[in-house]
Amino acid sequence: MNYRSAIILCGGKGTRLGELGRKFPKTLIKIQGQSILWYILNSLRKNKFNHFILPVGYRGNQIKKFIEKKKFKNCQIDIINTGLNSTIAQRINKAKNFIKSENFIILNGDAIFDANLNQIFNVHEKNKKDVSFICCEAEADFGTVGVINNKVINFERNLNFNSVNTHINDFKAYVYSGMCIFNQKVLRENFKNCLNFEKDFYPKIIKKFKSDMRTLKGFWYAMDNIKDLNVLNNRKINKKIFNKVYKLFNKLNDK
Repeated sequence: MNYRSAIILCGGKGTRLGELGRKFPKTLIKIQGQSILWYILNSLRKNKFNHFILPVGYRGNQIKKFIEKKKFKNCQIDIINTGLNSTIAQRINKAKNFIKSENFIILNGDAIFDANLNQIFNVHEKNKKDVSFICCEAEADFGTVGVINNKVINFERNLNFNSVNTHINDFKAYVYSGMCIFNQKVLRENFKNCLNFEKDFYPKIIKKFKSDMRTLKGFWYAMDNIKDLNVLNNRKINKKIFNKVYKLFNKLNDK
C-alpha cells in the first residue's frame, strides 16, 4: 500500500466548552450527530489519505474506543498516548516516528471541512515545496499568514501591515486553517522544546525552507467554543453554516 500520512492533533481539552469539554475530548464532541473526528477522518479519506496518526492526551481512551467501534476500512490508524500535559510540539515529536510518507499533513482535531486537500497535496509535491500552509480567505481569531506572490513571509497570531517590510499593495493576509503539509526533512529540525509550535517554530521554518501558501477551496469551520458549537448544530442561528455541515454529513456518509 502506498501511504499518505496525516497527524491529527487530538490530545487537547475543550476548556471553553463547559461540561461537554470536561466529559469528552474536544475532537469527540458531536456536530449534527457525528463527532468532529468522524468528519475529519472521512474528509481525509475522501482526499486519498490512508494513514492517520492520533497523538492523544485528555480522555484518550475514549478516542481509542471510538476508533475501535467505527472500524474505518482501507486505512491504518495509529493511536499514541502523549500524556495529559504535553505541548503540541511534544505530541508532534512523538508522532513523527510513525509517519509513512515523504510528505504528510498536520491538522488540528477541532475543525470540520469539505475542501480540495488532494489537489493541494499534489501541487505541494509537484512544486517540491518543504512546507505548504493551507489558509482561508476569512476573518477569524486564529493565526494569520502573510503572503507576497504566494510566498509565505510571516506568521503571527495577530498580523498587521505595519509589521511587514513591504509595500502594502503586494501584501495579503490569510487565516491559517490549522492544516499544513510538510516534507519529513522539516521535522528533523529541533522543535520539541517549543512552547507554542505555531508561534515559535513556523517563523523559523519559513526562513529556512521552501514554503508557500495554498488557499482552501470549500467549507472550513473551527469549533472553539460553545458559540461555535451552537452555530454548527442549530439551523436557526446560522442556516447557511448549518446547511453546509448537513451537506457534508450526507456526502461523507455516502460510502
